[in-house]
Amino acid sequence: MTTFKICIIGAGSVGFTKKLCSDILMVPEFTGIEIALTDINAHNLDMIEQIISRIVKVNNLPAKVTATTDRREALKGARYIMNCVRIGGLEAFADDIRIPLKYGVDQCVGDTICAGGIMYGQRGISAMLEFAKDIREVCEDGAWLLNYANPMVMMTWAALDFGKVQTVGLCHGVQNGHRQIARAMKVPMEEVDVVCSGINHQTWYLDIRHNGRKIAQEELLAALEGHNAFAQQEKVRIDVLKRFGFYSTESNGHLSEYLPWYRKRPEEIANWISTDEWIHGETGGYLRYTTENRNWFEEDFPKFLEDAETPLEGPRTDEHASWILEALETGRVYRGHFNVKNGGIITNLPEDCIIESPGFVDRFGINMVEGIELPAACAATCMASINVQRMSVQAAMTGDVTLLKQAVLHDPLVGAICTPDEVWQMVDELLVAQAEWLPQYTDAIPAAIERLKTPKVKTRDWAGAARLEVRDVEELRATSKAKAAAEGHGLGTKLMG
Repeated sequence: MTTFKICIIGAGSVGFTKKLCSDILMVPEFTGIEIALTDINAHNLDMIEQIISRIVKVNNLPAKVTATTDRREALKGARYIMNCVRIGGLEAFADDIRIPLKYGVDQCVGDTICAGGIMYGQRGISAMLEFAKDIREVCEDGAWLLNYANPMVMMTWAALDFGKVQTVGLCHGVQNGHRQIARAMKVPMEEVDVVCSGINHQTWYLDIRHNGRKIAQEELLAALEGHNAFAQQEKVRIDVLKRFGFYSTESNGHLSEYLPWYRKRPEEIANWISTDEWIHGETGGYLRYTTENRNWFEEDFPKFLEDAETPLEGPRTDEHASWILEALETGRVYRGHFNVKNGGIITNLPEDCIIESPGFVDRFGINMVEGIELPAACAATCMASINVQRMSVQAAMTGDVTLLKQAVLHDPLVGAICTPDEVWQMVDELLVAQAEWLPQYTDAIPAAIERLKTPKVKTRDWAGAARLEVRDVEELRATSKAKAAAEGHGLGTKLMG
């Protein structure tokens, strides 16, 4: 058994924190570690502390669990830090969706690029620099930051270049797509091997093999189009597969807002999405989903606490964190897809960008496979996002409003919809609405307020092309029971992507 300290920042993301901690505590050598939970929301922090402490107690583990709103105290002596924050919470997230809609920008998620993702990055990067300062000053020397927070590329880029902290970005998109491909092909996931490369949320399955046999594009396309659910839910991904020759890791809703082709005409959006699950393209789908989950968790917390009474038993999930820590601490090799500085790993993307690509972890660290060349269309799509990401990070670091507006102007979907005047005014609105989370723009806010007094362009009150209402807890329970019943009769499909 080995002992070390893990700190989870943003531990109030209750369900995800429970998953991470459960996985880590199932590593035999890790039963005596310390888990320090920290969040600015004392209420959520108390709930997750109760849950993790209950898990430790029920399983008779010697692990120590602490919780504090004092982030620096939680970080003291930590060897590993996991960042799960959403700066601005659902309030700022609602603005990320609501304000761009006034200018015709219809987003499903808004957490990577597009107008919402860029603003999310502005809020997150200012906080990331504070985290990094504390990590340098009070954590173990050589501490690892495992960043789960979106926008993944921007947050990881800032932590590495400006925070000067050893950082890896982690996402489950590759695993989810891998699982979906296996289901479409009607084979067990463990029989399918994949090589993915690109940038986070625009990673491409370059090589897919079933028991060593290479799967051609035509075979994958036939499997997806022949699957009743995926054929309806993944129209954007399937169309891109047909045109590019490679399948994207990301869900239909995600991918649709990174490209300039599928969400620019409101009357055509319905042709490319499905509203049976938020992730398939619904307007503001992730905002609705997270709002409903928060409400449901608040009401059903006693049930979640009761669930923590169930003894831990494997297998662990395929979230990267526990496997990376196991490899670093024990030397048992782990292969995954990680977000790191490029530096020549992908030969036809810039050296300075953050890429997502295969690597191996052992006691020597994270060792990436080098010399990958992306297909031309995949590289071109990634480059459009990288240019936006680079400008966005620089804007967040400097508080340069003009550079921020240029980043939004160059976003593929925004650029397909908005005029320059609309972009300039939209960013002013976003800055004013989110000023409390944007300290680097403090000096620029008064001028933005003045400009908005005499707007240059008209806006509209628009809910989007495919907006659904937030359901209350009773509706969620009824839907959950109906879905469980359908799956019990073989009628349901598991959410993927």
